[in-house]
Amino acid sequence: MSLDGFVTRALTHELQALAGARIHKIYQPTENEIMLHLRGQGFGKRLLLSAHPSMPRIHFTEQTWENPQEPPMFCMLLRKHCEGGIIEQIRQDGLERVVELDIRHRDELGDLSIKRLTLEIMGRHSNLILHDPNTGTIHDGIRHVTPAISSHRVVLPGVTYVAPPAQGKSDPLAATEAEFAAAIAGANSGDSEALAPRALEQALVASFTGISPLLAKELAYRAGGSSALLWGIFHGVMADFREQRYEPAIVETPDGKTSFSVIRLTHLQGKETAFGSIHECLDAYYGDKAERDLVRQRTTDLARMLHNETVKNEKKLEKLAETLLEADEADKYRKYGELLTAHLHLIRRGDKSVEVTDYYEDDQPQLAIPLDPLLAPNENLQRYFRKYGKLKNSRQIVGEQIEATREEIRYLESVLQGLQTATPSDIEEIREELMEQGYLRFRSSRKGAKKKRNDRPFLLCYTSSEGVPIYVGKNNTQNDYVTNRLGQSNDTWLHTKDIPGSHVLIRGTGYGDETLREAAMLAAYFSKAKESSGVPVDYTKIRLVRKPNGAKPGFVIYEGQKTLYVTPDEEAVRALPSVVKQP
Repeated sequence: MSLDGFVTRALTHELQALAGARIHKIYQPTENEIMLHLRGQGFGKRLLLSAHPSMPRIHFTEQTWENPQEPPMFCMLLRKHCEGGIIEQIRQDGLERVVELDIRHRDELGDLSIKRLTLEIMGRHSNLILHDPNTGTIHDGIRHVTPAISSHRVVLPGVTYVAPPAQGKSDPLAATEAEFAAAIAGANSGDSEALAPRALEQALVASFTGISPLLAKELAYRAGGSSALLWGIFHGVMADFREQRYEPAIVETPDGKTSFSVIRLTHLQGKETAFGSIHECLDAYYGDKAERDLVRQRTTDLARMLHNETVKNEKKLEKLAETLLEADEADKYRKYGELLTAHLHLIRRGDKSVEVTDYYEDDQPQLAIPLDPLLAPNENLQRYFRKYGKLKNSRQIVGEQIEATREEIRYLESVLQGLQTATPSDIEEIREELMEQGYLRFRSSRKGAKKKRNDRPFLLCYTSSEGVPIYVGKNNTQNDYVTNRLGQSNDTWLHTKDIPGSHVLIRGTGYGDETLREAAMLAAYFSKAKESSGVPVDYTKIRLVRKPNGAKPGFVIYEGQKTLYVTPDEEAVRALPSVVKQP
């Protein structure tokens, strides 16, 4: 991972400013993250400690997190032992990805005690553990490790804390040229000037602690694969690290992948963004990733339910189509009944079929009509007329059911689209909508009780390059509010043509073509066609948009529209000033 021992070293160095700061509040917004609200001499900061399996980290953050109504047990324990405490010391275990915070706090008796909060950044084995540094006793961990999971170290309350096993690698900050040469000797295939870059990278990672594959690749790239040049590059970089000189940056390659480090990643070709602080770098790197992961965690059950409902309706649509094909044969059964009426004298009980003259054809051919041998002639005749009547009546009913099923599929797709662009604060609105539509049960101890929906939801509002506000509804609840309550008669309304997406509203009439184009791009970006090009977007005055009685949330009909074709551009969308507010 990009967060190696040297990134951890840079983070810990910047965290030294927290010595003497007080822990004002402690929150646990997710099962893997702890947020410490800190107050010091002239500053207030939020410190995130994450033991996430794929995104473990520690850094200051400006991101806002939605906290659960009831704090988890680990959060309650931290509040008991650490809230109101003073951070005495912050250290890193060598160049390992282990950060320790010593916190001075008064216990229930008023006596001062020291508690140690240890964050172990070890991928899927990451953990955050509170323990007593004097006795080594663990108070608890954000993730329990039982003997069945690990026989080497157990993380449970009351057990003695055992540090992660050392990797037995050399310290790169103290390495001499001779030690360095010996370390990479195993990668040399005989040509001392030109090693295979991959072998060189592996030798660096295997020999020195704190060096990740990403950092090793950068060092090898700067040396051009030459072992003679590598020591000079390595020695210069380590000298900068010893003096705490870093160049934190994020590089986004053309394929959309991003990487960060405490030095410039010259081996990666792409857009580079430099930061003055490694904390700012990590906050920017993990901000969107963490939010998307949180949304994915909280909406997995909803997405699965919506997918299952969509599949069920698609199968229903297939069966209705088959029924409609059968209904198209209604006229054939009416014809059989009328021909049997004209030839009733030819039919005897027990006949399996009868040949009659087909008067409906010009050449009047002979036609064999199947019969039920157990029925009398008149009963066979009536059977065909009944079948004709049934199919004739079903044609209209089945047509209505097909249209209703298609509408439900469109609705489910619109909700699924809302989930894909949802923020953590939008999820509850979507859940409430699905409860009201009968897809989910109301979560209440009182039977039949419904949670009152916020009449004025928080909406995403952009400001166009011409200074005009543009409102975007990101789910059906917000779409209904934007279109049916927020919009005024002369406002302009936009929506992707025949594609699930957001309702977009341009306030007022004083705008130009650039604002219209930006609003159309927002409509395309917040739609199912986000990854497409040349997306058709309809726009019309909002007075020409209406919601039919009894229609599902987010469904409207409109007229007088014109169509623009735009290609969504994520960078252009991000460049527009935006704010989430309650209109």
